[in-house]
Amino acid sequence: MPASDLGEVRFLVPGDPGQNTGGYRYVRQLVRALNEQGVSAGVTGLAGQFPKPDREATTALDRALAECPDNQVVVLDGLAMGGLPEVVAGHADRLKLVALVHHPLADETGLAEADREWFFNSERDALGYVRAVVTTSPFTRTRLADFGVPAARIASVEPGVDDLFIDVLARRRHRPATAQKPMLLCVAHFSPRKAQHHLVQALAELADLPWRCVIVGSTERDGEYASRIRDMIGSHSLEDRFELTGELEEGALADCYSRSDAFVFPSLYEGYGMAVDEALAAGLPVICSDGGALSRMTGREGVALYPAGDTMALRHQLQRWLVSPQTLQEERRHAESAAGGARRWRDTAADFQAALQRLLGPAPDSLFDKEWLEAREPADHRARSEALTVCLNRWLQRQTPNPVGATEAEPLVMADIGSGRASNSLYLSSRLSVPRVWHLIEQDAGLLALGEARLRQIGQAVVCHNLMLTSDEMEQQLPAPMHLLTASALIDLVSEGWLRSLTKAVVRRQAAVLMVLSYAGDFELSPPDADDARLKELVNNHQHRDKGSGSALGPDATNRFRQLLQDAGYGVHVEDSPWHLDRDDAVAVESLLRGWVWAALEQAPEASAWLGAWLERRLGQLAAGELQVTVTHQDLLALPGEGRDGQDA
Repeated sequence: MPASDLGEVRFLVPGDPGQNTGGYRYVRQLVRALNEQGVSAGVTGLAGQFPKPDREATTALDRALAECPDNQVVVLDGLAMGGLPEVVAGHADRLKLVALVHHPLADETGLAEADREWFFNSERDALGYVRAVVTTSPFTRTRLADFGVPAARIASVEPGVDDLFIDVLARRRHRPATAQKPMLLCVAHFSPRKAQHHLVQALAELADLPWRCVIVGSTERDGEYASRIRDMIGSHSLEDRFELTGELEEGALADCYSRSDAFVFPSLYEGYGMAVDEALAAGLPVICSDGGALSRMTGREGVALYPAGDTMALRHQLQRWLVSPQTLQEERRHAESAAGGARRWRDTAADFQAALQRLLGPAPDSLFDKEWLEAREPADHRARSEALTVCLNRWLQRQTPNPVGATEAEPLVMADIGSGRASNSLYLSSRLSVPRVWHLIEQDAGLLALGEARLRQIGQAVVCHNLMLTSDEMEQQLPAPMHLLTASALIDLVSEGWLRSLTKAVVRRQAAVLMVLSYAGDFELSPPDADDARLKELVNNHQHRDKGSGSALGPDATNRFRQLLQDAGYGVHVEDSPWHLDRDDAVAVESLLRGWVWAALEQAPEASAWLGAWLERRLGQLAAGELQVTVTHQDLLALPGEGRDGQDA
């Protein structure tokens, strides 16, 4: 699915999309960057109470989804969808629903156990109905395994940094270090999870040291907690040392960063923690907890981590910087030196597009993916029937009117359909002893160009056809005359009608046919797993889905093509060509495993929990070098004029 095929991408968030939390800013900046890159994207706010929805919220989400046209890509913020699985389910078949999860709802701080259980079950159910999941950190991606989301359905797309913070860095580099009274900055909306109370408590115990602290963030989202913070400050008589600004406009916020000496982030848990990246991009050294995804900051220059919730450890880190201006200045230099590598929102938008293309497009590592074709080529060449190739070469020699190797011999016309990167043609070119010209027929222009270059590199004559073969136009699309029609891993993807049209075109030209590596309906993994059989059933059922020409023949393709060609007077020979894959084929095996799980999920979205667990087990065995995979294929050679006397080799 190229970016141009995404159509309009609609983001749905609870309440006012203009709110200044990390999650809302992630959506706003991503939408802006997507539009700048040519992807039409917009964001809609939903009325009502979230994440534990009231009736107004339920109606708002249902109405917003109902207004989206069929097949539209709709990105549902986790706060909006996690509590409404029944609404998500009602639109799952019609829309391309994507969940955007900053952190699981059940991981919010301060929840009663009953609420935590309700959020966990509700969000797990909702995630089972969406087509794909995007998280804002690898930490959250890993966490979602507990919700039964298979790894094959998840992508992690980390945030970028606003230009505001890059500009602040330039201003700070011209500002002398503060020596008298360092200014500490904390930016987060007031909530128990953000743990501003830990910051106040730690600084109250350091009242004899010089410091000022500015806390920026909404006091309205949790007014009761904000009042508690004010009371704490008053109880320690620190009103002249703390400033609570509320939310700030961009200019005032930039001024706060440029005037500050250090950034403190005491949050108990973060799904990512954009504020830390932003502070570092502005050149501020950071003291933060290791809560949730903040543990990713381990080892970062200019960052001092402490165990989340440990107020004594927070106080110790603050004291270490406040008692020594030299230490604080050194940390500032570390932060400024690391600031240049800040990730930008354009990077986030590009990664988000790639994630949607992978998760919503054809199966991951599908037959038309360059990396997958490259990974499978060695296994393909090992598996193919040498006997059928030898038999084909003898037949082609008889079609050459001049002695083999004569310069005046007319080249035979060989058509490789669905040629990809020309792996099939390359294999045959080293084994056929007749003069030839290859006609590569491929709908992907990039793969076609790659295949042409590979063949020309070994001195082959090539004619390229950038088109999709269709049953209605096949007679006109295939070259005439034509001596050989060949393809690899193709006919199991096509319909009965398409195969009949191909048979007619081949018979009219009296061309030989070599179809190799058609999936035969079985695979085995060693060591075995209890879930292998039901995965295989789902995969084989998926094989019969429409792949572009009608219901696909899947594992029945080789036998059906044999019958059609035999009825037309061809002699048909079939041999098995199984893949035997092990640790030396790790890239191909991983692609295969993920592709199987993707296909199974297409058949049974409700099976996401056990499929995800199966994939994790198998990937672990692959990483340990313990996994072996056998996949059955069949090669078919059909020769005209041999009638029904042709026997299976």
